[in-house]
Amino acid sequence: MLTKVAVTAIAPSSVVAGRLVIAAIVLGFALTAVRRRLPGCGRHWMFFIAMAVMGNCLPFWLISWGQQGIDSGVAGILMAAMPLATLVLAHVFVEGERLTVVRAGGFATGFAGIVVLVGPQAFMELTGAGSDLVHELSVLAGALCYAVATIIARRRPDSDALVAATGVAIAASLVMAPVAVIVAPMSMPVSMADAASAPLVSRIPLAGLASIAILGVVSTALATVVYFKLITLAGPSFLSLINYLIPLWAVLMGMIALNEQPDWRALGALALVLSGIALSEFRRPVAK
Repeated sequence: MLTKVAVTAIAPSSVVAGRLVIAAIVLGFALTAVRRRLPGCGRHWMFFIAMAVMGNCLPFWLISWGQQGIDSGVAGILMAAMPLATLVLAHVFVEGERLTVVRAGGFATGFAGIVVLVGPQAFMELTGAGSDLVHELSVLAGALCYAVATIIARRRPDSDALVAATGVAIAASLVMAPVAVIVAPMSMPVSMADAASAPLVSRIPLAGLASIAILGVVSTALATVVYFKLITLAGPSFLSLINYLIPLWAVLMGMIALNEQPDWRALGALALVLSGIALSEFRRPVAK
């Protein structure tokens, strides 16, 4: 919802760069307050950069750009593809994260939800004029980036969650800030482009700036620390399943705050996706 508010007035690349710079500043102060330092080892910084690109820069931009053309509720449901993809990737790349028959059933059910949302015929129209499909696929691609990032995160070099989060935020902001400077003027929303001659403060609504600030502090800085802590304790599959909460909250907040009205496809997709999580988390009782 916050991303949807921000991209209505600010170019997606600027939204992404803004939240990352804010997160880097907040985490940098936190790291200093607890008297810890970033590692100088090249292996750690290779990890920070990989996570910055696959876990922050790319998915943040893809999702922000995609939300220019679709409701936040639809974007939230598309994000539910992330746990499904993670189940498959973890089966291949993470020891102890096996994809069982029941989990495969959950994957198939959840994927059916994505098909219902986008529409089975929509895949045949990639070269057509359906702008909604392009925006939906952009958000879906962002979700798949998150899935890859969870596998990368599981192989994190030995480091504290706060240290890792700070390193990733700094690397991501250094990557994204120059991109925003170059790309933002070419990708401003129409309403912003029309008012390009107005003073900067009057061109950026307070709601957009507030959204970026909250995204930076809560959804990026705090969330990244929790992310690294959880993935160490519980593994990528469990962490990815938390993403199923995104459709619930995105649809609910979109209806309450943005006056969005999800149609039957969105609600049917949500039901299928949540059924997929129920199947994927099913455990047979252990005989005593």
